Amino acid sequence: MNEMETILEWTFIARSDIPNDVAKIMASTETPIAAFKTIRDRAIFTNKRLIIPDSQGVTGSKVEMYSIPYTSINMWATENAGISLDLSAEVDLWTRAGHFKINLRRGIDVREFDQIIAEAMFGVV
Repeated sequence: MNEMETILEWTFIARSDIPNDVAKIMASTETPIAAFKTIRDRAIFTNKRLIIPDSQGVTGSKVEMYSIPYTSINMWATENAGISLDLSAEVDLWTRAGHFKINLRRGIDVREFDQIIAEAMFGVV
């Protein structure tokens, strides 16, 4: 596999409230920081990792959970066009497991996203 090849890709549509049932999937030392609505789910940033559920099938009853610990992130990059007509921004995460891409729709502040990752990676939160 090409090192730059994306293994998984998600789209975050808008900032969201943190779901009430998030404690069911967190360790006792984790604290939720932020949540973002995806196509069918909500991705959650904690102080330890990024959790991205992926509902599958017509009913969405089957859910695959992705967990990206901040300790596994080697590098990240954010990109936007820098103009008001830009409909989206992109976040690339390079981890020990491979390259992940997150597309951010208009209305999500890519610099706020940068700050969330940086603070979590460097233990500010």
